[in-house]
Amino acid sequence: MDSGSRSGTGAADLKGRPPGASNPEVNWHGEKRSNETHQSRTDPEARLAKKGRQAAKLCYAGHILMENRSGLVVDVEVTEANGRAEREAGLQMLEREQRGKRRRTVGADKGYDTKDFVRGCRDLEVTPHVAQNINPQHGSAIDGRTVTHLGYVVSQRLRKRVEEIFGWWKTVAGGRKLRYIGRRKNQLWAELTSTAFNLVRLANLTAPAA
Repeated sequence: MDSGSRSGTGAADLKGRPPGASNPEVNWHGEKRSNETHQSRTDPEARLAKKGRQAAKLCYAGHILMENRSGLVVDVEVTEANGRAEREAGLQMLEREQRGKRRRTVGADKGYDTKDFVRGCRDLEVTPHVAQNINPQHGSAIDGRTVTHLGYVVSQRLRKRVEEIFGWWKTVAGGRKLRYIGRRKNQLWAELTSTAFNLVRLANLTAPAA
């Protein structure tokens, strides 16, 4: 499981003035923009967020739950872009996919290494194979016993396939810049796009060897 963001539209300050408009009362030079000061001119549900060292952009957060063995999309969720979105959406998707008595595992990057997410997975009877995020401020929520299992190593290797899906979203499906206004419409786009990806993936999986 992993998550990523999708670009939104331009910003306007909360008084309704678009960038570049005359505004003698407010000088934004040298000031940081935030969701308290700016919003999208065309999509009020979009939020300023950034990934890594990239500049903040108005966007949504897109989340994918992938079946590790086949690389197929199991579930998708488009949410507001905030610091909790990926972990909250991850638990929601796992809860929706509860089925059978066999215990499941979920692989994820170190952004999911929090006590709340790990505890939430275990409450759902899902073993969290999350990459450890160890730094001087805090330790990992994943115990040392878990990381020694072969299944953990396999999950960490296969989870990176989810980046292929995000790449397909951005390039083939044109999702680098979203065309729709509002979270619900973009959720529908993500569901249809993931269905198309699965059809292509299934065709490749079932194609006879040359």
